[in-house]
Amino acid sequence: MMSDAISTFQQHYGSPPQFLSRAPGRVEFIGNHTDYNGGEVLGAAVDRFLSIGVSPRDDTEIHFASSGNAETVSFANYAEAKERAKGWVKYPMGVLSLLVDVGIKPESGFNYFVTSEIPSGAGLSSSAALELASSIGFELLSGKELDPLTRVKLCRRAENEVVGVPCGILDQGVSGFGEKDRLVHIDCSTEDIKTVAGPLHTCLWIFESGKKHSLVDSLYSKRHGECREAFQILKGKLPEIENLADVSPKQLQDHGGDLPPEVLRRARHIVEEHERVQQCVRLLREGNVLAVGDLLKKSHWSSSKLFENSIEEIDTLVRLLSEEDLVFGARLTGGGFGGAVMALCDQSFSQARAEEVAAAFKEQYGYSPKFRALSIAEGARQVSGVEK
Repeated sequence: MMSDAISTFQQHYGSPPQFLSRAPGRVEFIGNHTDYNGGEVLGAAVDRFLSIGVSPRDDTEIHFASSGNAETVSFANYAEAKERAKGWVKYPMGVLSLLVDVGIKPESGFNYFVTSEIPSGAGLSSSAALELASSIGFELLSGKELDPLTRVKLCRRAENEVVGVPCGILDQGVSGFGEKDRLVHIDCSTEDIKTVAGPLHTCLWIFESGKKHSLVDSLYSKRHGECREAFQILKGKLPEIENLADVSPKQLQDHGGDLPPEVLRRARHIVEEHERVQQCVRLLREGNVLAVGDLLKKSHWSSSKLFENSIEEIDTLVRLLSEEDLVFGARLTGGGFGGAVMALCDQSFSQARAEEVAAAFKEQYGYSPKFRALSIAEGARQVSGVEK
């Protein structure tokens, strides 16, 4: 992909990029919507990358382009870009505006080109990868560098405050701190980020539902509000809690009657999902892959029945995959309301077996889901070998 990123930049702008950065997509291994509720999450950076090429200009103009769109989006200067950016350009400009606020700004205009192999809307968080790779590119242009955690927090703020998605730190944290063959474990209340060894002799498969999700336009914000309502009501009964994920199952059982039924279902999912994440970390350290798979299944059906952020096609994929003897567990990954299913499989799970699942799905819906095997990969970084 690196050679493609360099060649497409050169074809578009007439010279190669001075700097190149890349960031991976991610799968949410377990911890659905626990991140912005102050809970713990587990995720994996995966070997599908988004790359950013940048070069300084000798004027103040800023040019954005991508391999998915032939048109160049151009601005006379930074002020105009900040004011008028829209669509996908809003993501890198949101990052740049926050970098400028902390004194990191390219000294001139620049050319920018993005190349991605992360499918958009499939639940792999192409937006977080775009933000992180953009931040690294802008840092390189300015000659100043953020530490990884500061970068992750800034990119999350860009998505929250500029794009308008009230996400937690999961997406940016996993893409920013990924390590090969290790899962990223984030305590979102303290923003402590560690890694834990992934399950041995397994592989991850992603099956796309064919229904793209859009977190800005979906029910994501509504679920966020319902969780906030649950916390505010429970805080009145449990003043010691700082987040919804701090509530224990026993406390929710004792005080859940004070919540509207729909809000209670959302709270129950968060509370129980938080416990599942903690159990999963322990089971991974013990090497108990079968029990990890059972937790993944429980996580999905909690998301589907209690949090109601699944869809029929996602549920069908989970059922089909769960019937496979080489699949330990499957669940929706990401915000939900479309997107993809992640399956934790024995390493012998093959393309032929995946095609059988896809064929069964096609019998019901009339089309085949896209699917692919993924490896756990390293996180966002500058790419070496590019002129500095």
